[in-house]
Formats: sequence, structure tokens, C-alpha cells
Amino acid sequence: MKYAIVGTGSRHKMFRNAISDTYADRNELVGLCDINEKRLSLSAEAVSAGGNGIATYHASQFPELLEEQKPDTVVVTVPDYLHHEYIVDAMRAGCDVMTEKPMTVDLSKLKAILDAQAETGRKVTVTFNYRYTPARTQLKDILMSGAIGEITAVSFRWYLDRVHGADYFRRWHRYKEQSGGLLVHKSTHHFDLVNWWLGSTPTEVSAQGQRAFYRPEMAEKLGLSEHGPRCHDCPVAERCDFRLDLEADPALRELYLDAEDLDGYLRDRCVFDEDITIEDTMQVQARYESGASLNYTLCAYSPWEGLEIKFYGTKGELSHRHVEVHGVFGGKRDKADGSESMTTTLHIAGQQPENLKVWEGAGDHGGADPVMLGYLFDPDAEADRYGRSSSHVDGAWSILTGIAANRSMETGETVHVEKFLAENGIVLPQKDWVK
Repeated sequence: MKYAIVGTGSRHKMFRNAISDTYADRNELVGLCDINEKRLSLSAEAVSAGGNGIATYHASQFPELLEEQKPDTVVVTVPDYLHHEYIVDAMRAGCDVMTEKPMTVDLSKLKAILDAQAETGRKVTVTFNYRYTPARTQLKDILMSGAIGEITAVSFRWYLDRVHGADYFRRWHRYKEQSGGLLVHKSTHHFDLVNWWLGSTPTEVSAQGQRAFYRPEMAEKLGLSEHGPRCHDCPVAERCDFRLDLEADPALRELYLDAEDLDGYLRDRCVFDEDITIEDTMQVQARYESGASLNYTLCAYSPWEGLEIKFYGTKGELSHRHVEVHGVFGGKRDKADGSESMTTTLHIAGQQPENLKVWEGAGDHGGADPVMLGYLFDPDAEADRYGRSSSHVDGAWSILTGIAANRSMETGETVHVEKFLAENGIVLPQKDWVK
């Protein structure tokens, strides 16, 4: 199977290494594409062990890549707001597509993808690695067993700490037109999990949100009123807890600081800038086709990082908590390791609550990435009883909750999803879920 990757920032490495190393006996990386020649060169050298044996193309040469290299599948890891351009062009050139989440950021771009897929019949895979985390798969297994009966409601809280959360406010993600805001860029993972766990999709969405922390007023309160436009050479950097020192991180320096002269992309912009357009505090309420409801909260300046989930059912409750980072102390993140960082509790009505042994795995994202990559790049992988692979349909439904929530925040009204889609000329099929 021949692959090409467009977008050679930090996220593409997982796919590049899987194709050219882990599963190189059955796959071939035939091309790399990016707007930045330095990042292209770094990636090509990493593949060919010091030489440039991989064909590289500037972003403007993407059609030439498709014509000359004829990849079977194009992997898309460019910024979110550009996904649709490469997905559509690849499909119309006869390629299948594998794309990072979110599939895209708004309904006009979604319609372009759905229309092209309907015209070409090509396969689109959205890489939702969270489905493959053993602990999240375990939740699906328990729900599939019917242990808590019919699921009536879900409470889902996601906490980003002041290192990870802040990072979205210094990159291109800080502009809603480029990322869809955190309810699309980040929460697409979470809304996809809820869709998958419930085997259902949202019918009504309402939301509230604000930028409460990453604001110029907070810089004033923290004594950082004289901050510069970026961390590099900022006059108050030494006393700012939110500083990103690109010079001190060899990988970031090489990938971004040393390459910014070619495209002007600044990786370390100030998190307190006035022109940021995304929210840092959001709450979403949704009703699902199955009848279940969802209460969802995302905070991007929490003192710790992780998640808390509770499923309410007619026979009992299922709870899951994962502490990824205990907190930030003296500028260092205290990451949680080991099984004690995750707990899953099953409480059947009339019985004592049972603390379950949490499924574990090795590798990035709690063991998710190696499992997902196996299913993506190994044609001999066993059938997946949990239905974790994600198509363009899954990708569309996952972003719809966030896009509808953005609309609700704009209007103050509940968004009825079916009407919302119809108004935008979108026909989105339901799917047969594994339940």
C-alpha cells in the first residue's frame, strides 16, 4: 500500500513512523508535502536515515504529488481548517484518505467533504485514537454487556491543565475560524466517544462558553502587563508561568523556531493576546436519538489534567476517572503513571459498588496509538468487535456537536441538529453501531 503525508508538523510523526518503520514490510511512504521546506527536509531525513530518499513537495505542488507518486492513501495532518482541501483533492484523484481529527471545522467545509465522498466513493478514515485506549474500550465493553441497563444520561468533564490548555492559545488553534474552537478541535474526541459509547447521535444541542482566563486582564492580574507578542524575547518571560521556551526544547526549536523564517508561523505567541477568538470555559447539553442526555464541561486552565465520566443507567451507574497530570508545581508537570491514575467503578442497584481492574496498554495516549496503528496499517489485523474504526460519517457526527454548540453560544438558542443540517444542504446518514 502506497501512502503520502501532507503536513509535516509534530503530529505526522506517528503516521510516518508506522508506515516507514513498524509496518514497512507491507506499506511504502512515497511522498511528503508541506508549506515549509525545512520541516519537509527534517521529515525526509528521518525516514531515509540521513539521506533524502523520499519525494518531497511544497503544498502548492500537491496535485503533482498525486499525479507522480500515485498514492493509494493520503494522510492529512495539516491545520484543521485546511483538512477539507486536501481530503477533497485526494478523493477526486482516486485516493483514499486518512485524516487527523477533527475532520473539518465548519458546515461548509463538511459539505464539501461529504459531496466529494458521495461523488467518488472513496474511503475516509478519521483517526480517533481515544476509542482505542484500553480503559475507554473497557467502558464500551461494559456498556455493550448491558450491565447498567439502558443508558439514560452521561456526565463528562474534561480538564486541561495550565501547560496543555495554554498551548491551544498560543498556536493557530487560538482562532476559531482555523480550529473551530476547543469544542471542535479538542472535544471532537469526546463527542465521538459519547456517540460510540451510546451507539447514537445528538438531536439537540445547547451550550454556554466564555474566555475567562486567557485574557489581557489576567495578564494584568499576574503582573505581566508588559508582555510581548510572543515568548521568544518577551521582556517578562522569566517571571511568566506560561512561557514556552523554544530555545530550550531541541525538537521544538528545530521544527518551529529554526523554520519560521520560511512561513512566518510563530509557535509561541502570547496566551493573553487580545485577538484570541476561542473560549477556555465551555459547557454543553445534548439530547441523543437514543433518548439519553449529555452534560459536558471543558476547562482549559485547570490545576490538574484528566477526565471524569459517569453513565447513568436503568440498572446502575458506571464511573471512570483518569488523572493524567496531578498538577504543575514549580513549572514542572507532575504526570500520573501507573494503574492508580485510573479508576473505573461499576455500581449495580442493590449491590455494593465494585472497583474494576482497569484495562491497560503500553504506548502513547494510554496505549491507544499502537492498537489504532495496527488496525490502520496491518491488513491482517483481527476483526474488531468494538467497531472502533471511524469513517467520514463518524467524523461528521463527532464535529456536529461542537459546531452546533458554537452556534448555540452565538445565538443563545438550542440547536435542532436535523434542521441545522437541512438549512446547510447536508444529508448525513445514520450508521449501524456496534452495541
